[in-house]
Amino acid sequence: MTTPEGHGPGVDLYWLPLGAGGHSVRVNGRVFEAAVARLERRQPLDLYHSALVVDDGDGRFVVEQAPAGRRHPSERGVVSVGAVGARWAGRLRLFRYELRCWRDGVIPDVVEAVESPRRLTGDAPTAQRLLQLVPSVPTPTWGRDELGAGEMWNSNSVIAWLVERCGLPVDEVTPPSGGRAPGWRAGLVVARRPEGSVVRGAAPM
Repeated sequence: MTTPEGHGPGVDLYWLPLGAGGHSVRVNGRVFEAAVARLERRQPLDLYHSALVVDDGDGRFVVEQAPAGRRHPSERGVVSVGAVGARWAGRLRLFRYELRCWRDGVIPDVVEAVESPRRLTGDAPTAQRLLQLVPSVPTPTWGRDELGAGEMWNSNSVIAWLVERCGLPVDEVTPPSGGRAPGWRAGLVVARRPEGSVVRGAAPM
């Protein structure tokens, strides 16, 4: 259900077009989707990146995986980091992502969000539980399938992992019509494994 944000505790999901605000990422995404669609013998779909806004009754937080920023991580609520493309490359900021749980934060290019926000729950304890889970999100290499989930790990994997682990109705979460969210299934697969499964460490912060 699409609802206005900011009406009390809860968890709201946002779908943003892949590469919103960034021409090169959007073009690369279209090239990738065109290639995949051709292999799967279907029409190309719009690609989406997901993020959450979580209000636990005590504060409002943006939960999102994004490219590593230039300023100190504490300014964006960074709780963990990982490598992009190859684990060794994570030593360089350019090839590093960060997972944010950013109090009073912002979602870049949120004005481009489609069919958003979608309220997943209005339950404050569930919102609190989700925030507590953020530091536990796996941090494998972005764009790779290091965890054997059958699909690459990316920002959608992070959000799917959190939605599944905190017990929200994940089957009701779907991308906007005419679109898909690569990596979402990987997050669900990994979240459904027993707790304590081995996960490779992150790149240094």
